[in-house]
Amino acid sequence: MKILVTGGAGFIGSAVVRHIIANTSDAVVNVDKLTYAGNLESLAEVCDSPRYAFEQVDICDREQIDRVLCEHQPDAIMHLAAESHVDRSISGPSEFIQTNIIGTFNLLEASRLYWQGLGQDRKSLFRFHHISTDEVYGDLEGVDDLFTEITPYQPSSPYSASKASSDHLVRAWGRTYGLPVLITNCSNNYGPCHFPEKLIPLVILNALEGKALPVYGKGNQVRDWLYVEDHARALYKVVTEGVAGETYNIGGHNQKQNIEVVKILCTLLDELCPESPHRPHAGLITYVQDRPGHDQRYAIDARKIQRELGWVPSETFESGIRKTVEWYLKNTQWVAHVKNGSYQQYIDQHYSNRPVQP
Repeated sequence: MKILVTGGAGFIGSAVVRHIIANTSDAVVNVDKLTYAGNLESLAEVCDSPRYAFEQVDICDREQIDRVLCEHQPDAIMHLAAESHVDRSISGPSEFIQTNIIGTFNLLEASRLYWQGLGQDRKSLFRFHHISTDEVYGDLEGVDDLFTEITPYQPSSPYSASKASSDHLVRAWGRTYGLPVLITNCSNNYGPCHFPEKLIPLVILNALEGKALPVYGKGNQVRDWLYVEDHARALYKVVTEGVAGETYNIGGHNQKQNIEVVKILCTLLDELCPESPHRPHAGLITYVQDRPGHDQRYAIDARKIQRELGWVPSETFESGIRKTVEWYLKNTQWVAHVKNGSYQQYIDQHYSNRPVQP
């Protein structure tokens, strides 16, 4: 099959694209606007595959989305394109409303008309898979509570509110128009190619430079951590085996306080970088004022996807976080390009003279 992936140059999207090209015979069309967080260098290992195509398109541009669907004729859409950083949503929410809500609406409408025009066989197999977040559920109160697929939505930030809105749109297009939709809500991802504004890559890179490791409040916020390559496997399983109309929660079974995560990273860096002048790295931990509306605890109940689709995470937090630190230590060029902004020129260097695939 041919799968169109929106946001395929982002952190999770690039993991999905790499997984599909490396482990299946499917083709991928990567549609990405290439904002600051879109990095084609994260796809260097697959960009020469004849089963991979790239389109630099904004999902808010309906005319271009219609063109891409018409030209590439995908059998499924995996919608990952989104603004996703909570702090950015607090300081500038308008981009989140535009991309996450209006962009999803545009994509749904274009997909609906495309799907309605397919032959019966292809129409029955088509899927629109919307990838969302556990943050739409808000804050868990009890220490043993878990988010399930029927937990009421109570988003706390402009980011999570915009994602909640997009989830509702997807369900409405499924209910009203019969579009065969799937929704997944995941816990916090970590792993290779993570843009260094998020907690884990920020701590790794700041520690290596001897900079402060900022921790909100006391760092006692609890998150369920999911290794991004495990998430990519789960997403592919959902789009190929999931039941249309269903929602699946995807979690890593790894609940940790933020301060615990930071200290684990410091210990690993002490071990893996014995010559670092900043050891012990835990001495760089700095507690800063908490952000507004900060949810204290997220935790996913992922029993449904295990029971119905047979997916479980392969990585423990201990194995996944070690792989993550080792990846950042080995991929210094990727890190350098992100820091100096040169990764944004990758498209000119690698695509300007390449013919467009039919």
